[in-house]
Amino acid sequence: MAKGPEKNTKNKALHTKLLNRKKAKLQEERKEKALRLKALVAKMNQKKISDEPDSI
Repeated sequence: MAKGPEKNTKNKALHTKLLNRKKAKLQEERKEKALRLKALVAKMNQKKISDEPDSI
């Protein structure tokens, strides 16, 4: 094995940290989008149910 300090360990650690932060942000955005869609679907279903008795 070569003698001396290891190469690029600081850079690699920083890069990994940044990539993990990016992945976490994307995952959080996907969760928020899914929650908004669920809320919208629930709202539309509720509206649909409330509109049905009027049309009968």
